[in-house]
Amino acid sequence: MTRQTAPPSADDFVYPEDDFDIELQLLVEAIYRKFNHDFRNYSPASLRRRVRQALLAFGCRTVSGLQERVLHEAGCFARLLQFLTVPVSEMFRDPAYFRAFRQEVVPLLRTWPSIKLWVAGCSTGEEVYSLAIVLKEEGLLDRAILYATDINPESLKRAEAGIYALESIKLFTANYRASGGGADFASYYTAAYDAARLDPALRRNITFADHSLATDSVFSELHYISCRNVLIYFNRPLQERALGLFRDSLVHRGFLGLGARETVQFTALASAFETFDAPARIFRRV
Repeated sequence: MTRQTAPPSADDFVYPEDDFDIELQLLVEAIYRKFNHDFRNYSPASLRRRVRQALLAFGCRTVSGLQERVLHEAGCFARLLQFLTVPVSEMFRDPAYFRAFRQEVVPLLRTWPSIKLWVAGCSTGEEVYSLAIVLKEEGLLDRAILYATDINPESLKRAEAGIYALESIKLFTANYRASGGGADFASYYTAAYDAARLDPALRRNITFADHSLATDSVFSELHYISCRNVLIYFNRPLQERALGLFRDSLVHRGFLGLGARETVQFTALASAFETFDAPARIFRRV
């Protein structure tokens, strides 16, 4: 009889914290040199947590073992990237944010003849489609260009496809209504089998692209930037680099939307922005 081996547990991957941190630094440096993805200034606590999850998933007992596979096994880095990034989102997440965007920001966006928006760290696309729906309902989508960027190519593929699990639609619909949406949300998608496909017309004005806040440069002449629940995973220098990109990308009096636990206050870039809607975490370039 063949003896069955129990699946690995978290206890199998425990080794001295100092050794773990040394190997973690070597891993992110190797990733930067080979793949040009820069995680060196991500929050150490966040990286430790994600890499420990990856060790379990890959069945590696050390970070060095994981690094060897990432450097030498085809497709291994793409799989690891799913752990190092956070491809989790939902449409109209934090409805109060989208309600503030609709009620307070959109009337000011109308004052420009054309508008450009950037969703930085778009994950699988739910947020950029949510903004597109608001702009469509407010009559602005036809004169808007939306950029949706992320460092995860798999997330970008899913975002561009605009196909989501049918079981998510109930939550999306509730969020949409709570955000101030008054149309029939079902008019924005078609359901087939276990999936919902968003109306391709929403995608017409959206450009999806690979972009890293750690290494890439600015977009230009933007009127609104939404980067929510991304900065919390960066250390302070990388947060300030990203905020500098946003400042330099925005037109005068353009808007920046951040996540519920993020702010420009108490940073080196604080003087470049003023608070526009504090509860919604929307700021304006001064």
